[in-house]
Amino acid sequence: MSAVSEGTATDGLVAPRPQLRKPRGRPFALTVRALGPVALLLLWWAASATGLLTPDVLASPAEVLRAVGELWGNGQLPDALTTSLTRSGIGLLFGLAAGLVLGITTGFTRIGDELLDSSLQTLRTIPFLALVPLFMVWFGINETAKILLIAVATTFPMYVSTSSGVRNTDPKLVEAMRSFGMSRLAIVREVVLPGALPSLLAGLRLSMTLSVIALIAAEEINATAGIGYLMSQAQSYARTDILAVCILIYGLLGLAADILVRLLERVLMPWRSPQGGTR
Repeated sequence: MSAVSEGTATDGLVAPRPQLRKPRGRPFALTVRALGPVALLLLWWAASATGLLTPDVLASPAEVLRAVGELWGNGQLPDALTTSLTRSGIGLLFGLAAGLVLGITTGFTRIGDELLDSSLQTLRTIPFLALVPLFMVWFGINETAKILLIAVATTFPMYVSTSSGVRNTDPKLVEAMRSFGMSRLAIVREVVLPGALPSLLAGLRLSMTLSVIALIAAEEINATAGIGYLMSQAQSYARTDILAVCILIYGLLGLAADILVRLLERVLMPWRSPQGGTR
């Protein structure tokens, strides 16, 4: 009877066949990623070649390349890149440090959460662009105002991600470490931060992207050097080729920041799939 019942129970069932993802080669993945930018470049070139885009609206790709050679040859582009990257990097470091400390404080301690979180959440809702006039009054038009604006813009994404990641740490694990005599600092270093690593990297990605956006705003504060200064000069002389160069540089800086975070994810979290997605 048992054999008959087993046969009846399995009638009509199909043996499971797990769907395995086919591995994709690195060249194939890079080719697929490049299709979008290449298509946009071809569309831009075609519109310029057919006259749909005139130079007074947007320079052609060839003119933009000539502008790059001109700016690089006279030294303006290397100097501007160095100045802008220094501003963005220093402001980003200050913002990441502040966001990390504040996030750990509010996420790991009850008194920190009660004292700081409501105030920080209120400040987070203020657009950092609204602070530009105030910073000019407080700090003048020197480098301090520009760096602090970038720091403020990058603090809050890091703060929110860090606080959320720290709060999601398993409390039983924290209590177990305390029972073994670990100090608060050791628990944060050995347990909380490794557990919050995905959130920390997400905050880092957002902060690095915002550092580029804030850099654009910061360099509008009467800059005398940097990519923003090149843009203002090009605007005065209606040089759409140089304007396009500066816009592309800002875009490439944002792309480089995203690639850097992806590389960090692969190094710090090698168990995660680099392909992303599930299909």
